[in-house]
Amino acid sequence: MLVLSRKTTETICIGDEVEVTILSVEGDQVKLGISAPRTVDVHRKEVYEAIQKENKTAAKPVSLEVLQAFIEHSTNQKPGS
Repeated sequence: MLVLSRKTTETICIGDEVEVTILSVEGDQVKLGISAPRTVDVHRKEVYEAIQKENKTAAKPVSLEVLQAFIEHSTNQKPGS
């Protein structure tokens, strides 16, 4: 891990497109400003981990029986219901 020291209003550049600015420091809390292209996802770590966990759960294989039941249910649905 790279460790850098910065003062309030100073910035760290990550690559050519991401900037992290120290906005304030109060007690044990640091407020950061992050400038990044919209194509770069920026999350607090706990949110990122929750997203990853949800994605893994959604990507689990489905049994053939569950898939057949889903197909049968879908084909038996009346339009608009």
